[in-house]
Amino acid sequence: MKIIAFGASSSSKSINKQFAHYTALQMGDDVQILDLNDFEMPIFSVDREEADGYPEEAHEFLDVLGGADLLVISMTEHNGAYSAAFKNIFDWASRIEANLFQNKPVLLLSTSPGGFGGGNSMQLALTRFPKHAANIIAHFSLPKFGENFDNGIKDVELKAKYEETLETAREALKQLK
Repeated sequence: MKIIAFGASSSSKSINKQFAHYTALQMGDDVQILDLNDFEMPIFSVDREEADGYPEEAHEFLDVLGGADLLVISMTEHNGAYSAAFKNIFDWASRIEANLFQNKPVLLLSTSPGGFGGGNSMQLALTRFPKHAANIIAHFSLPKFGENFDNGIKDVELKAKYEETLETAREALKQLK
């Protein structure tokens, strides 16, 4: 099973990228970790789209997603929403293909240093992604990343909820086969 994982952040020290990578490895061993910096594009505008067409990076992003059997996405939160880097990729790629996630199963995550664990961004994704053909099979938010994660989830209750989420995802994947 080919797993594509990414943190929806352009930070070189992204805790969401770290969390997505860790989780992807819990789901399988054929894992490709994306860096959103590899898909940097001009800021989306309809004027730019009309004048220049679509950046090659948007096509590449869609191609990579298309090769996945499972997407593991960890949403970062900037001012209560998606990061600008992710939103720009999302805007460009969804103009090429409205069904951006191509009906792929998605294990959706979020984390943050704060107590809400990126919950606002998670809620936005839970609402928006299915409209772009994301088959969200499970989701989990990890609050207070710095306190609760060190090569795994330290808090016993959170770890149990996380393990339940992984099992839900595994069962959903079995049903999709």
